[in-house]
Amino acid sequence: MTYTILIADDALFTRIMLRNILSQNGFNAVIEAETGTEAIWAYERWKPDLVIMDINMPEMDGMTAVTNILSLDPKAKIVICSALGERQLMVEALEQGVLDFITKPFQPDKVMDVVNKALT
Repeated sequence: MTYTILIADDALFTRIMLRNILSQNGFNAVIEAETGTEAIWAYERWKPDLVIMDINMPEMDGMTAVTNILSLDPKAKIVICSALGERQLMVEALEQGVLDFITKPFQPDKVMDVVNKALT
């Protein structure tokens, strides 16, 4: 089965790293967004199977985007991507309904564990 994954992060380097990890593991349908606003638009347009959402982004932060996406689709599968120092934000995200989180710097095995778990 082919899955579509939306990566929402304002850092091009982060998007490239995640795209590479995913493509090396057979996930080729990847959509990218640079802001929370773009992530909502992309979610509405493509209805991805999974969203990997950064917390800190310009224009609209990831937490607000998560709230908006979950209001559009309460069954949306969302994973938060954040730095280790953002533990309180990760807890809040889990309370809002995200499934899990991936911490930066990325460890490919851990990224894939979270992605595979979220998609099952």
